[in-house]
Amino acid sequence: MFTGIIETVGTVREVSHQGANRVFWVESGLADELRPDQSISHNGVCLTVEEVAPPLHRVTAIEETLKKTDLGSWTPGSRINLERCLKIGSRLDGHIVQGHVDTIAVCTAVKEMDGSTEYSFSFDEKFSPLVIEKGSIAVNGISLTCFQTGDGCFSVAIIPYTGDHTNMKDLKKGSTVNIEFDMLGKYAVRNLEWGRSH
Repeated sequence: MFTGIIETVGTVREVSHQGANRVFWVESGLADELRPDQSISHNGVCLTVEEVAPPLHRVTAIEETLKKTDLGSWTPGSRINLERCLKIGSRLDGHIVQGHVDTIAVCTAVKEMDGSTEYSFSFDEKFSPLVIEKGSIAVNGISLTCFQTGDGCFSVAIIPYTGDHTNMKDLKKGSTVNIEFDMLGKYAVRNLEWGRSH
């Protein structure tokens, strides 16, 4: 369980294949505090730490994860958002994020505003009921608020601090991101669907 508040940005240093899986060595300032079996959010994807060799740690993405996320596009030098799991008793500064990516979205526009940066995204329209105006969404693991929502589209805006402490500044038109919709919204939609079918 995560909050969508990014702790640091790591850098992919090595990528290799194990059958259909992909193995990543990631460098970050968190490595000294990590241990095998811990769950870490990598650009919004919950992965298990398998080995630690500071300043690096190793994780593996299985084929199913590669199909539903953009991890297959990671190469040495890719910058990724990292967040360790939530501690019981900690403040929930973002929103409840599971690290289970629902789909990939594509950045359609980046606009520099007066004191903020606005990003627009498109995604598969079948997920549109899960996006609401002023609702929460995790973009590459970052807890953000949606606006300008529509069928298969939404926008978010970030302050300079968020840009400086995440990989949002790396995004440009055409970039892909991992999206996790608000868990509470998913349960609400599922309940309505179930009620209509029974």
